[in-house]
Amino acid sequence: MSKLFWRALKAAPAVIAGSLVATNVTLAQSLPTNEVNNIDNIDATLDQIDDYRGAKKKKKKPLSQVTNVNQLRDVSPASWAYEALRSLVDRYGCIVGYPNQTYRGNRALSRYEFAAGLNACLNQIERLIAASEAVLREDIDTLSRLMQEFEAELVALNGRVDSLEGRVSFLEDHQFSTTTKLKGEVIFGTSNAFGDEDQGNSQATFSNRVRLNFDTSFTGRDLLRTRLQAGDVARYDRVGRPETDMARLGFDGPEDNDLEIDDLYYRFPIGEKFVFYVGAQSLDLDNIFDVVNPVLESSATGSVSRFLRYDPLLFRGSEGAGGGIIYEWIPDKLTLTTLYLADDDGAGNPSEGNGLYNGSFSTGIQVGYSPLENLDLAVTYRYQYQSRGNVNLTGSTGSLEGRNPYADNSAARVHNVGLAVNYTLREKYNFGVWGSVAFSEELAPNAFREALDADAKYFTVGGSFSILDLIREGGVLSVSVGVPPKSFDSENAFEDDDSSVVIQGLYKFPFSDNILITPGFYVITSPDHDSDNDAEVVGIIRTTFKF
Repeated sequence: MSKLFWRALKAAPAVIAGSLVATNVTLAQSLPTNEVNNIDNIDATLDQIDDYRGAKKKKKKPLSQVTNVNQLRDVSPASWAYEALRSLVDRYGCIVGYPNQTYRGNRALSRYEFAAGLNACLNQIERLIAASEAVLREDIDTLSRLMQEFEAELVALNGRVDSLEGRVSFLEDHQFSTTTKLKGEVIFGTSNAFGDEDQGNSQATFSNRVRLNFDTSFTGRDLLRTRLQAGDVARYDRVGRPETDMARLGFDGPEDNDLEIDDLYYRFPIGEKFVFYVGAQSLDLDNIFDVVNPVLESSATGSVSRFLRYDPLLFRGSEGAGGGIIYEWIPDKLTLTTLYLADDDGAGNPSEGNGLYNGSFSTGIQVGYSPLENLDLAVTYRYQYQSRGNVNLTGSTGSLEGRNPYADNSAARVHNVGLAVNYTLREKYNFGVWGSVAFSEELAPNAFREALDADAKYFTVGGSFSILDLIREGGVLSVSVGVPPKSFDSENAFEDDDSSVVIQGLYKFPFSDNILITPGFYVITSPDHDSDNDAEVVGIIRTTFKF
């Protein structure tokens, strides 16, 4: 019997290479999201190799073998090889299938996988012979015939396996981390603001922002994010007449290209329905709450206006350190979210009036509902306390005086409530609308937080219409309009006189998979809610690189 076996082995000199391919086939089972689509394209398998390296180091448990060839649904029953495979699998249990019980890939790839499986059966029979266990002669003959049928595939794989092994060794020797992925984002923005010519216009600028995300996962379902950020972004709230927060760019914030830790938080699931967040730096309200504005919410690829990214009364304010919980009550339908976030500057300060609970903070709850696959709604309530010197009721998107309508030494208590709706029609047209109100009380700057005799009310509203995949896949034309946070019906506090409107237009052009060019503009009528101020226009060409 042993002589017959080795005679069959000589019929396919490349069969040893097939065993390495069999390993790759088994890998594809363990990592179904990284399937190999074309064996002839070596570069297309590099991601799979990288994951394979991680799988080996994590010692993932292999999947159980398929016990019957009928489970491998796309092996043709009409083929003689089908019957041969059925017989070998039923008798020796030597072929391993994919988790969904099918072979993946096109017809040619199926033949390569079949050849690898054939080699697995050959190895199984070799082990049985070595253990002096009985193997039928007819099975040896069947193996010989199958090996001759698939000899071309085995020979073709021979050279490629050596190349893949070399690449695997290189990646293992030069890997950054087995648990952490580095993702980068760079923004270049050329912009200018135009207002009353008699008062002078700002100068054209060239801005930048760089972010490096170190995304670490310990279980495959969790995320530890550490972000480094630097930039020097034009601040249009500091030029022109009047100076107004309404003119700020969507990606502004960092200045002087100083490097800082911009994000530091951990997200992890418990069971199938709960997701927990805990953060020590820049864990923002919009990281946990759903802003329901997917086309415009991103600072890098969304709105070019800071105000029109999302509702500033609900999703800007006291935030930074704390945590949140997302509960998926009904999968893909109903979600409940709650959070508690203290201000970055005060959370780590143990002095009086600061810390996790005695400084500025936000807490609240959100109910998200998706009655249709293309319709999302969210109702959000937020309560916040803003300590003395930190009162900013507009999220720095309204009038400068409206930020703090009270005396400089006062604190504030704020109740915010709002609704957001987003609807996509025929996967082509996207409609979004949001609005909220805020009710604020002036508080004495003491430990008892006594209410004083002033209060202020605010509202804001915004909406957008976007055409998706315009001109080319990923291209988006978007038009937006909104009223920035405006105070009204206030008592013994500052109140905005008139109403500003911000109108925005932009087109997102995907130059490539990694480069997005966005020309856009926004117009501010009656800046700072004052009709005496001439309209201001900000134009920008934003280029976003991702890697």
